[in-house]
Amino acid sequence: MAFPTTNAQQELPAVNQILQSCGQAPVTTLDQTNPDVAIAYQTLLEVSREVQAEGWSFNKELNYDMLPDSNNEILIPNNMLQIDASKNAANTQLDVIRRSGKLYDKAHHTYTFTKKISCDVVWLFDWIDIPTPIADYITAKAASTVSSRIVGDPNQYQMLQQKEGFNRATAMEYECTQGDYTFFGHPGATNTYNSYQPYNVLYR
Repeated sequence: MAFPTTNAQQELPAVNQILQSCGQAPVTTLDQTNPDVAIAYQTLLEVSREVQAEGWSFNKELNYDMLPDSNNEILIPNNMLQIDASKNAANTQLDVIRRSGKLYDKAHHTYTFTKKISCDVVWLFDWIDIPTPIADYITAKAASTVSSRIVGDPNQYQMLQQKEGFNRATAMEYECTQGDYTFFGHPGATNTYNSYQPYNVLYR
């Protein structure tokens, strides 16, 4: 019995590309009772999460308001990969992290928040919402990983790593264009440049 995924039609071409890169025959469905398909698909999900966790212009939001619930706690969605308090005057006394699925303030040792907290977050998106250059890089990286897991051919692995490097460069070019980054930065902008501040070394 096949066990299709929710985005089978979108993920199937990527899985087939991984299989073909490793010398395996393409498939028509994501039947995870097939060991090769299961490995390829699970690796695709694993690498997608890993790459998206880096934080790109398409899945990173600055100054995103997190609201406390009726218990004065801020629950963190499962598809939020990273979260940190935004660098602004209102958050200067906070040092927040994710703990037990909720926002925790290490500075005050509490889960309790009485007002909204502005945060910088990184989201985990479904395959269909990932930009093509990033998706191509994820697929290439997953292909080289699968090759090392189920094939073990060093020559094939080396060739797939070269393709991975090319796709990484394409993804970075997309990121630089899409992100509208600037060396100088603009207060209040979605992308700002944080210059090196020597006092941070002493502060640590």
